[in-house]
Amino acid sequence: MSTSTDKKVRYSDKDLAYFKVIVQDKISEAKEQYDLIKSAYMNDADNGTDDTAPQFKAFDEGSAVMSKEANAALAIRQEKFIRDLKNALIRIENKSYGVCRVTGKLIAKERLELVPHATLSIEAKNLQD
Repeated sequence: MSTSTDKKVRYSDKDLAYFKVIVQDKISEAKEQYDLIKSAYMNDADNGTDDTAPQFKAFDEGSAVMSKEANAALAIRQEKFIRDLKNALIRIENKSYGVCRVTGKLIAKERLELVPHATLSIEAKNLQD
């Protein structure tokens, strides 16, 4: 970590390399989950119960629409998460990763380990609430 005598507050190259691994792992996991959500979304219409119980058909159709909408919302959310993680990689490359965009202070390592795409410190996040 940088000391207060440094002109610029930032994480060391060693720390950035550590965070880069975390972010890349999260991107891989997120892409796998996105693919699962997308395949579930694509396969919702084909659930293999072709008219076996006509009295429940209306319920099944309503359920399928809700399921598709929920999967579409999950897919959109997952895409945003992947985009946020890719932006974190860019910040790692330009060495601005882990610096709060509001306070300019370093975001706690523990927070970045849990939320590697964070751009706000807990202090700044609490100010928003």
